[in-house]
Amino acid sequence: MGKTTGFLEYQRELPARRPVTQRVNDWFEIYYEFPEEKQKDQGARCMDCGVPFCNSGCPVNNLIPDWNDLVFRGRWKEAVRQLHATNNFPEFTGRICPAPCEAACVLGITQPPVAIKQIEKSIVERGFEEGWIQPEPPLHQTGKKVAVVGSGPAGLAAAQQLRRAGHMVTVYEKADRIGGLLRYGIPHFKLEKQIVDRRLAQMFAEGVEFVTGVHVGKDVTLAQLRERFDAVLLAGGAEHPRDLTVPGRGLKGIHYAMEFLPQQNRRNMHDVVPDEDAILATGKHVVIIGGGDTGADCLGTCHRQKAASVQQFEIMPQPPDARSPLTPWPLWPMQLRTEGAHEEGGVRQWGLATSHFTGDANGNVAQLHGTRVGPPPKFEAIPGSEFVVEADLVLLAMGFAGPVKQGMLADSGLELDARGNVATDASYATSQSGIFAAGDMRRGQSLVVWAIAEGRKAAESIGKFLRG
Repeated sequence: MGKTTGFLEYQRELPARRPVTQRVNDWFEIYYEFPEEKQKDQGARCMDCGVPFCNSGCPVNNLIPDWNDLVFRGRWKEAVRQLHATNNFPEFTGRICPAPCEAACVLGITQPPVAIKQIEKSIVERGFEEGWIQPEPPLHQTGKKVAVVGSGPAGLAAAQQLRRAGHMVTVYEKADRIGGLLRYGIPHFKLEKQIVDRRLAQMFAEGVEFVTGVHVGKDVTLAQLRERFDAVLLAGGAEHPRDLTVPGRGLKGIHYAMEFLPQQNRRNMHDVVPDEDAILATGKHVVIIGGGDTGADCLGTCHRQKAASVQQFEIMPQPPDARSPLTPWPLWPMQLRTEGAHEEGGVRQWGLATSHFTGDANGNVAQLHGTRVGPPPKFEAIPGSEFVVEADLVLLAMGFAGPVKQGMLADSGLELDARGNVATDASYATSQSGIFAAGDMRRGQSLVVWAIAEGRKAAESIGKFLRG
């Protein structure tokens, strides 16, 4: 490393967040710009470890020490190439990844870890600003055709890799725009959509074909795609939401998070959401059930829609403030995390379970009834801890139970694994020749960085399959 004592001289530093009073009144990303000198200082904190655990902690195996050093030296263009050597979309992971690389950072054993995620974002944004990130169309064509079903991060990563290898790639997306959860699941204040469009423009220039408004399994069957293409990759995600089966669940005003979040993203893209279909938190007492990232996304959206109050309930006990001894370094730590949305208001509570809902004379939800519970796995109700809260809108953000089975998967006869995901072998091949699967559809609900990693590996396997 160029600065062997950097980790002793500089403290971890991140860009400041815009004031809460400002950012809850718009839908822009919440962070200020980070000066270049500070970016270099953060790169200097990298320790040149004998074994860089950050690299193995990262699902795409980013060459983190390499580009940390290049940033410190001001060799930004080389850093851009090193970054893209393992990650197609560092502008996504640099914004929304929880950074398992930082959890595995050796410096993190005794000090705050290197600001790897921020350095990653700084590199890719510098690359776009300088015009260094350009389309990379293939030099030769193979004549092989591949269909990719789903345009989330797994599908897009695979599509770009396959196209650059010279194959003709067509991406099918059932929605009206490309991007999957990047487009309709993640709020604008975490990922502004021009960031997605910027990368899609590169892929379009490279020759990837995008087809929107086509639902594979309804508008065209998987068997028909397999006849038309030399290989098919399923990257449709894990879209089956986990439900809450308690009395009163059928009352109006109780919605899945993924019914609520896409609507606001559509409004931000100037689409019109019909009044009769609108799900809005404005002026309402909102309860979000689920304490993960999706729940935090709902929380930030409710703040910006000007909810009367917002509470977020989680059935698990509150995590410790520091790394739990049950998850020692370099494992992903179990500890309390505070998102930007939590700073903006609302009440977080742990160890709560919902027993039932009650409503008004018009069939609208009015109250949530619950109880405090003990630790997992039993979550036994604590006697005398029953409570009732006012709830005009309830958002279910309890995760996903795998891919949707009805339609394409049920009709295709593809084998599923014990958890209900599409079963594959080590090469991402399904039970039917020429059909592959990657991302959440194969591994279950996971991170964007895992989706990118899976898409890249599946593309490599498809390439070998096409070469015979």
